[in-house]
Amino acid sequence: MIKKPVMTSDKKIRYDLILGSRRLSNYIWTCITFLGGLGFFITGISSYLQKEILPFIRIDSISFIPQGIVMTFYGMIGLLVSIFLVANISLNVGGGYNKYDKNLNKIDIFRLGFPTQSREIYLSYNFKDIRSIKLSLQEGLNPKREIYLCTKDQRQIPLTRIGEPLLLSSIEEEAVSLSLYLNVPLES
Repeated sequence: MIKKPVMTSDKKIRYDLILGSRRLSNYIWTCITFLGGLGFFITGISSYLQKEILPFIRIDSISFIPQGIVMTFYGMIGLLVSIFLVANISLNVGGGYNKYDKNLNKIDIFRLGFPTQSREIYLSYNFKDIRSIKLSLQEGLNPKREIYLCTKDQRQIPLTRIGEPLLLSSIEEEAVSLSLYLNVPLES
C-alpha cells in the first residue's frame, strides 16, 4: 500500500512510504494458521497418547495410524508456517520507501528483505535515466495492479508493494500524480 506522498515545504522532495508485511491480513492469517496448526498437532498427539489433552477434543474414533500421524504432520506444518509469518511481520519484509528528489534529480528506492547479507535493497536512479511510469492492470481471479518505474535500459522496477491489489481509482491517481511529478509519460 502506498501511503499518501509526503512533500517538503518547497515541494522538491516527495516520499512514498511502502507498507511491508505489517498488514492486518497477515496478522489474521498468522493467528488462523497458528490456531489451526496447534489444534491439529494436539489432536495428533492426543491420538498417540490415547489421552484427551483438551477436554473438547474427542479421540475415540481417531487411531494414531494413519489419522493421528497425518494430523500431527499437518499441525507441525501449520505451526512452522505461522512462525514464518511472525518472522515476516517482525522483520517487516517488503517495507520501505520511494524518494523522489527534484533538487538532486534523483530517485531512491529502499526496501527491507529477509535477513541475509543484502537485507536492505537500495536502488538509485537519475531522472534522465527514466523513460516512463507504467501502470500494469490485470483483472480476474488473481488481480494485479502495480506501478513500475521504466528506465531507458529497459528495466521495470516495481514502485508499489506486491500483495493485495489497491483500488483501481487510487492506483490510477497515484500513477498520474507520479508521472506528472517526474515529468515523464505514463504507459498502460
